[in-house]
Amino acid sequence: MERIAIANDHAGLEMKEEIKRFLEKEGVEVVDMGTNDSESVDYPDYGIPVARKVSSGEIHRGILICGTGIGMTIVANKFPGVRAALVSDTYMARMAKEHNDANILVIGGRVVGKGLAIEMVKTWLHSKFQGGRHQRRLDKIREIEREWMREPEKTEK
Repeated sequence: MERIAIANDHAGLEMKEEIKRFLEKEGVEVVDMGTNDSESVDYPDYGIPVARKVSSGEIHRGILICGTGIGMTIVANKFPGVRAALVSDTYMARMAKEHNDANILVIGGRVVGKGLAIEMVKTWLHSKFQGGRHQRRLDKIREIEREWMREPEKTEK
């Protein structure tokens, strides 16, 4: 069973609950990392744990929701190996996976409606990375991470 970590700030609470219900119907185990009320919070406090789990490989995919999605995207993309994509329609959700192999989907809870959010998650969930020229581009991004984040070179066994 696939596991997806999900988190939100106060602006994304209602949308997160809708997405969780959808994912559970799809047979996905949802790891809810908060917040679970509408009190104002700082989005990094919730985006960081999800990005950390994806970066470490503990969980392979995540979903983050804040007011616009911008803050969560910035936070998540600070972690090596995270490819967080802020999407606002199903085409972007598909391209995020097919071309960029996005492992965190970010949604603006105040930007898109819940129905569209579900369709974007569904599209991203069922799309496949195309590899080829797109892998070559991701490899270049990985080199930046190795250089600037001082990630140790992984050796093949």
